[in-house]
Amino acid sequence: PNIHTGVAATGHLSSPHIGAEPEPSRETTFPLRPPPPFRSQLGFCLPARLPSATPGAASAMEPTSSSAVARQTWELENNIPAAASDPDAMDAIYRYDEAANARAHQEKPWATDPHHFRRARISALALLKMVVHARAGGTIEIMGLMQGKFEGDSIIVMDAFALPVEGTETRVNAQADAYEYMVEYSTINKQAGRLENVVGWYHSHPGYGCWLSGIDVSTQMLNQQFQEPWLAVVIDPTRTVSAGKVDIGAFRTYPKDYKPPDEPVSEYQTIPLNKIEDFGVHCKQYYSLDITYFKSSLDSHLLDLLWNKYWVNTLSSSPLLGNRDYIAGQIFDLADKLEQAEGQLAHSRFGMLMPSQRKKEQEESPLAKVTRDSSKITAEQVHGLMSQVNLNFFLNSIAF
Repeated sequence: PNIHTGVAATGHLSSPHIGAEPEPSRETTFPLRPPPPFRSQLGFCLPARLPSATPGAASAMEPTSSSAVARQTWELENNIPAAASDPDAMDAIYRYDEAANARAHQEKPWATDPHHFRRARISALALLKMVVHARAGGTIEIMGLMQGKFEGDSIIVMDAFALPVEGTETRVNAQADAYEYMVEYSTINKQAGRLENVVGWYHSHPGYGCWLSGIDVSTQMLNQQFQEPWLAVVIDPTRTVSAGKVDIGAFRTYPKDYKPPDEPVSEYQTIPLNKIEDFGVHCKQYYSLDITYFKSSLDSHLLDLLWNKYWVNTLSSSPLLGNRDYIAGQIFDLADKLEQAEGQLAHSRFGMLMPSQRKKEQEESPLAKVTRDSSKITAEQVHGLMSQVNLNFFLNSIAF
């Protein structure tokens, strides 16, 4: 059946073009105190220095180059652990035990425990691929699949690939060519020695947070019924640009007719007013998984190759200019929420509330949520302005 996910995709990632950087024609000088780094659209900080290009250095980055520093900063900002000193220990996670995997599929521990999977471990390479794909889609939602395995209560995502599906700002419909692409990609991967299976799908929510809509929940339930284990990952590329850190969430749905126990209130996130109803109706039908990241010695080399293609593009981008429509929409949404909160506040004055009700009302006050949203918008604007000032200082302080 066609997948109706509420998301869309825009083609697949092309392989990076690697080439040596040109030799500078004149000596580059820097100020005695370089400016602080600034965050970029991929969720990392750019250093306040330029790379020293050397012929033949295309396949790997020097530890002191600007590109390497930018990548290392991106890893720090997103809590990606540093490479271990022992390459064998780093690469152990990539060893695929087909017999153990078959035994786990026969036991099916997730069938008796809806909360069996509690953690999602994502490789740095897969994370970067998904973020770049989501950024390429802009305001159009994208979609792709993730490959990996599962161990214990963790679903391990080792790689990801985009799907060539046609999408809009609200949904995606996978046609026959997309299914053919999935099968062919997986077949070629196994022929190349990558035995991992597809373990989930990812898509983007540009500008409205990481959660599952009603269509997303239906799609995830269907896949969990026939393709377990299955994971859903959501990325918000617009908020990634504004916040300077990858905005990502990993989710799994509960079985049909399952009533989850009362859980503590999760961390607050800003939901646009026109999405709140969809969010509230289905928020009890799925749960989120803790996300951690890892990388291997092979990942480090591939990250160098992929990074060389994309990191320089951030020099010509600005969060303030690139997110103008998003910022305007946030302000209009804030005004609507403020008007709604004012109406609810005026209505509550006509009735007397019990102490317990007052406490609940205080915790869930619409006015308090509006205050959080306004603080978030302000912080993002200050961050974008600082990025622009640092970029201007960085480029204009270089003597050519």
